[in-house]
Amino acid sequence: MAGAGSAIRGTRIGSGPVGEAERGEAAPRQQVIYFCAHDHRSAITFAVEAKVPETWDCPRCGLPASLDAENPPPAPKNEPYKTHLAYVKERRSDEEAEDILAEALQLLRSRRKAGDIIF
Repeated sequence: MAGAGSAIRGTRIGSGPVGEAERGEAAPRQQVIYFCAHDHRSAITFAVEAKVPETWDCPRCGLPASLDAENPPPAPKNEPYKTHLAYVKERRSDEEAEDILAEALQLLRSRRKAGDIIF
């Protein structure tokens, strides 16, 4: 059967009317304006008792936004993708790399002479 007879669409079974009297009174609220580097203004609502954060991510562009309209925070710098080799080069000098390579080659040559299987 395709339809559900007398079911009301968009409600759950057992749900009643939803109104202010059912939920209780809403907490007092305040609206705070944040400003990002792209000149977006974002109005965010917080409870009056809540601690208002200094920064907030802009809902339009994702950049960090602050309460200061004159000095919004700068966009974070994106570091380019680094390869494993780039990280190794940060930790090792060229001389250290040559020493490590020489050790590895010597180990492989000694295994070959001993008759060990090398894949």
